[in-house]
Amino acid sequence: MTFSTVHDLETPSVLIDLERMERNIAVMQARCDALGIAFRPHIKTHKIPDIARRQQEAGATGIACQKVSEAEVFADAGFNDIQLPYNIVGARKTRRLAALAKRVTVTVTVDSEAVVDGIAAAAREAGASIKMMVELVSLGARTGTTPEAALDLARRIVADEHLHFAGVMMYPSDAAARPRLQAALALLDEAGIAVEMVSGGGSGAISQAQLLPELTELRVGTCIFWDWNSVAAGYCRFDDCAMRVRATVISANEASRVILDSGSKAIHSETIDGQFGYLLEYANARLHKVNEEHGYVDFSAYDDLPAVGEIVHIIPVHTCVVTNLHNRIYGLRGEAVEAVWEVAARGLVW
Repeated sequence: MTFSTVHDLETPSVLIDLERMERNIAVMQARCDALGIAFRPHIKTHKIPDIARRQQEAGATGIACQKVSEAEVFADAGFNDIQLPYNIVGARKTRRLAALAKRVTVTVTVDSEAVVDGIAAAAREAGASIKMMVELVSLGARTGTTPEAALDLARRIVADEHLHFAGVMMYPSDAAARPRLQAALALLDEAGIAVEMVSGGGSGAISQAQLLPELTELRVGTCIFWDWNSVAAGYCRFDDCAMRVRATVISANEASRVILDSGSKAIHSETIDGQFGYLLEYANARLHKVNEEHGYVDFSAYDDLPAVGEIVHIIPVHTCVVTNLHNRIYGLRGEAVEAVWEVAARGLVW
């Protein structure tokens, strides 16, 4: 099917303002260049090889994927420097990881002996070589380990002929965690273990990066589109948000209630201040409830309701999960549809 303008698209559909996206790519690359660190875009936000190529053409180094299944799609698309900042656990996953490492350069992160040993066994079986970074636990207290344990893991990696110790990683790379990073690097240096890479990440990581001079690269995904979460955190403005969900008013029978055709299956169910998205045309309306196929909007701040059939546009709370809900998204320049992207890694979360 051919789409000439935005008016040819059904609702709900995901629109990407190409001028904003291109500006976002250029701005993030310029910020990293100014700091002298590599930018490694995290493709979990868009899951689309063509967009990743645009980021690399602007100067990005490699890509980051979250799961092996995503990485396989991007390897098939020609990407050959893929980082998985994630503990890969389980024999089936590690076998696929080892097979992938025989095709492209793969770097994974680990935070325990169990993860190291599982990946090492798969690498030995496949005759593959896999690069590893040790993850330091950040202030966010997600995955990761202590500086002392990181040294032990690094020694374990160095001792295995199928593994290559590449460095350390943190998420999020907040400046307040710098003492922990410095402690780990000092221990590795004292042990004579070379550190090639210090990888930071997180949506707001660029704002802290100048306070972490040890970083050699940043992994950021959301910056390609931005979202309401990012605006609320102060990382960007609404004018920087490239993604919006095009929706239709399907009911307006009460004085303050309007129903849209976009519910949790189109915009997800994350909230900010009890709202599921920001309506561009009606900033004071509140998208306060979603069912699977319905969005409930409180229009009590307005004297007149939009008419049934009116089109509105929603800036999502969290762009990454919205991409994963749709088979395709559309790149627009003005009202012209310039790109139709299949979400190549949609649903690939294993």
